[in-house]
Amino acid sequence: MTRIFVTGGSGFVGGAVIRHFVSKGDDVRAMSRSEKSDATVQKLGAAAIRCDLENVTAGHIGNAEAVVHCAAFVEQWGPKDAWKRFNVDGTSRMLAAAKAAGVRRFIHISTESVLWRGQSLRDVDETYPLAPNSPYPYAATKAQAEQLVKAANAPGFETIILRPRFIWGPGDTTLLPTIEHMAKTGGWMWVDHGRAMTSTTHIANLVHAVDLALTKGKGGEAYFILDEGVRSMHEMIAGMAAARGVTLPEKSIPAWLADAIGAACEGLWRTFPLKGEPPLT
Repeated sequence: MTRIFVTGGSGFVGGAVIRHFVSKGDDVRAMSRSEKSDATVQKLGAAAIRCDLENVTAGHIGNAEAVVHCAAFVEQWGPKDAWKRFNVDGTSRMLAAAKAAGVRRFIHISTESVLWRGQSLRDVDETYPLAPNSPYPYAATKAQAEQLVKAANAPGFETIILRPRFIWGPGDTTLLPTIEHMAKTGGWMWVDHGRAMTSTTHIANLVHAVDLALTKGKGGEAYFILDEGVRSMHEMIAGMAAARGVTLPEKSIPAWLADAIGAACEGLWRTFPLKGEPPLT
């Protein structure tokens, strides 16, 4: 039996990680920030530990042998400092707490976005340079977090980075609900008819990769975790929606126009500032 501490346990990825390791008979503790989160992770079979990325200590992690760090600020919109506060500072705090607790393996769930400055990414591998200065805050801060995780790798405290892309599958609490809401409210629109090609990562493949990283991964390394082949965004998103009985409209706008509108909306919301989220970012 392995003792594991999971962050982001009430979310899509963290919840799947908890479910998997509990089913194997492992002892799983999960970071929890609220009573609602307590109930979610406890229902999955984990012990709820009340803390967050801003106050976590070695005491919260306890005698865990491994940490699976899934929590991150993934929103497309938010306070300017939110991405750094959670993705960089939060990861730094998790690394320090885990090391102080005597954790031997730290698995960091990252993203292919760590490479993205706005360019197309085709047939890249783990040698492709990070983009810590990306103009996109999520990409930049996740890249900076990777730098911290890799630098922390040491004998007795092995750190391993996993990079999924377009995570999908049962239990999705983010993308599919957003798509359904936009379709029902008339807000859905394709960009370039959804022709862009993408790699994908089924949640079961990502969880399997976490399991392998805990037992066979090499400390200090980053690994892309992807399904076989590539698919168009239209194929993926329309298929996911259809599985829920939702038919998406075919209306579309060019990518250059979507970029221009998104930039204008962000500028307006930051300048004034306006309430709520921009309609496009």
